[in-house]
Amino acid sequence: MTVTLAPEQMRWIEAAVASGQFPSVEDAVRMAVADLMNIDLGDVDWMRPYVDEARQDVTRGEVVSGDEFVAWIDDRMKTPRSR
Repeated sequence: MTVTLAPEQMRWIEAAVASGQFPSVEDAVRMAVADLMNIDLGDVDWMRPYVDEARQDVTRGEVVSGDEFVAWIDDRMKTPRSR
């Protein structure tokens, strides 16, 4: 099996191996997969409609960058809400 990681993921793993956190790239990936196998996500079918809606938004270009979203949140936090 061949797995292709994003460049930043590969750089992170290589740095972790170089610093001695893992004996090899393979060991780092094995540990990550083992950790994922231990996560019990439970029933996540409830979120499928939300994911589908988000994908449709992305397809239509109805997205904002993370920086734009954080700026929007920061702006909202400055304005007190009336009760």
